[in-house]
Amino acid sequence: MDPATTEPGRAFLRPPSAQAGLMDPATINVGKVLVAFGLLITLAGVVLVLVGRVPWIGRLPGDIHFQRGNFTFYFPLATSLLLSVVLTLLLYLLGRR
Repeated sequence: MDPATTEPGRAFLRPPSAQAGLMDPATINVGKVLVAFGLLITLAGVVLVLVGRVPWIGRLPGDIHFQRGNFTFYFPLATSLLLSVVLTLLLYLLGRR
């Protein structure tokens, strides 16, 4: 038997969630994953706000833009390639740890 639960007055040394078995490793891991996803979503939001302020994103020389009358076609080819290379390098460097 655990001495913390058998002695009078010692049952309150551990938090009630630990007594109920809610502090198992799986619960802690789920909490860490949820916090990581929250931080990732926040980071993505900040990046999206800041990308709108960078004047050359979407206006690189390889981006395709046609405008004829009331028809406009825009395909950011060079921007897509640049973002792909940057994200590939970033994920490669993060994955090496």
